[in-house]
Order: sequence, then structure tokens, then C-alpha cells
Amino acid sequence: MKIGVFTVLLANRPFEEALDYLKDLGVEAVEIGCGAYPGEAHCKPSELLSSDKKLKAFEDAIRDRGFLISALSVHGNPLHPDKKIAKDHHRDFENALKLARKLEVDRVISFSGCPGSDRKASLPSWIVAPWPPEFFEALQWQWKERVIPYWKGAVKLARSHGIKKIALEMHPNFVVYNPETLLKLRDAVGPEIGGNFDPSHLFWQGVDIGAAIRACGDAIYHFHAKDCKLDPRNIAVNGVLDAKKYTDELHRSWIFRTVGYGNDLSEWKDIMSNLRLVGYDHVVSIEHEDSLMSPEEGLRKAVQFLKGVVITELPGEAYWA
Repeated sequence: MKIGVFTVLLANRPFEEALDYLKDLGVEAVEIGCGAYPGEAHCKPSELLSSDKKLKAFEDAIRDRGFLISALSVHGNPLHPDKKIAKDHHRDFENALKLARKLEVDRVISFSGCPGSDRKASLPSWIVAPWPPEFFEALQWQWKERVIPYWKGAVKLARSHGIKKIALEMHPNFVVYNPETLLKLRDAVGPEIGGNFDPSHLFWQGVDIGAAIRACGDAIYHFHAKDCKLDPRNIAVNGVLDAKKYTDELHRSWIFRTVGYGNDLSEWKDIMSNLRLVGYDHVVSIEHEDSLMSPEEGLRKAVQFLKGVVITELPGEAYWA
């Protein structure tokens, strides 16, 4: 496994300056945002796809510094009931597929999306309880009429561009938010669907991360190194469901943290060991969303922490067995 960084946290820096900064930190891979929610600060696919010169300069900037591109990320909601948002995010997804092929990157990351509750809806509807019964009926409608049809088409599109790995991040407010929903979609539309496994979105749901990794198995196509700190005092009063702003840290039931500040060394060693057990040997990509630290400090601490837990070499011969 290699340590990488999702470069959107350095979006305020010019691309090559950001790459030089990451090189000095000793990371080996970069995950590039190229549309939808991550934005296009470092990568504008429409420009790169229309200019071989710009494409080569972009690729050279990465390769000359010895970086692997772990994935192109275009987290969006192509199922949004607002047709313009859905269209824009689907366009960004398609451009990411085209660019991935040009760059010889084998995986693209997105969200599963979330439709509205019915054909007349104007906003997405994330349904997590079956009662009153209209919620259960709406959930069945979402999957039958929107989720499965869209992703069947998206998988076909990915195949046409030679991309065999679509890594969907399990995330609240989208229909794929845990291993069960990820594997449900994978079973329905094909093995091109896998996960961008981000434990920070699972910790607060009460998930045992090692068990979830084993459940996903070879459907893990990418991994985000991001932590989550649960606040037992606030949870004791309000539980884990929390819609307050992420910057209201003192009152929230949980917040995102840089790795090691939500769960201890032992937990992260177990995570890396379980990734090895299921055969994952790609990139551990740092996503920094710790509102208690600057991007630079949080990133430095994450790199330092992960260097002590990421398993980088192939296992040796079990001479004792």
C-alpha cells in the first residue's frame, strides 16, 4: 500500500506548487478532484481532453515528481431531482471517465447519488427508516426507478471507456451509505461498482470498521484515510444523528478528525491489517476535513501517523508455519 493525498485540501495553491509540497512530505500518490462537489481547481477535464499539449503538461507534472494517480474523483449526485444538477454531475462523471482513460488511471470515484422521493420531488430524500409506510414505498421507488437504471447505464458507459472500477463512497444523504447498500447496488448492476472506503462515515453509524472491510472484500477499490471522533457527552443526550454544521464542534455528536485524533493507533493498525487480509494493495489516500486544524498541520500529522501503520511491503515467507 502507498500513502496518498486527496489534493482538494490544497486547492488554494497552484497545482505544481501543491505537488511539490506533497513531494516534500514524502507521499507517493495523488487523488485528483475533477468536477462536481470536489471542483476543478487542479484539473479541468474539458480543457485537458481538448488539448494534447495541456494533457501532457498535466501528466508530466505528476509523473516527473514520481507520483501515482490513485483515482480521479468526481463525487456528485447524478440522481438529483433537479435536472440541471443531475445533468451537470453526470457530464462531470463522463468527462472523468474519458480523462481516466487518457491518463491510464483505472478507477473513478463518485457518490451513488440520491433521488427525490417521487417524480414530482425537487430535493433529494435520504430515507433511513421504513415507517410511516410511505417512506418505505418511496425507498423502493427510488431504487427501482432511479438508482438501478442510472447505474446500469453508468456501468455501460464506463465499460465503453475502458474503466472497470467505479468507487462509490459510502456517505450519508446518498443511497449507498454502508456496506449493505454498496453490495446491493453492486449485485444489481455489476462488479464495476465498488467502494471508496472512507471509515469516517461509518464510525459514527456504529460500524465495526474491520468487519465492514471484510464484508466489502474485493469490492474495495479505493480507501480514504479520514477519522471521526464521537463525543460521548453529546451522544448521551442526542444520539448520533446530527444535522448541525460541522463547524459547531463543541455541540456536535461527532466531527471529522485527521487520522489518529478520532481513533487510536491500535484501531488504525487493525484497519490496515484487515485491508491486507482482503487483498487491498492500492493507495491509502488522506482526505483532510479536520476543522480543528489547519490543512497543513492536519496533513502533516496524518502523513506522520500513517507512516507507522500502513503496510508497504509484501508479506514474507511464513518460515515458522
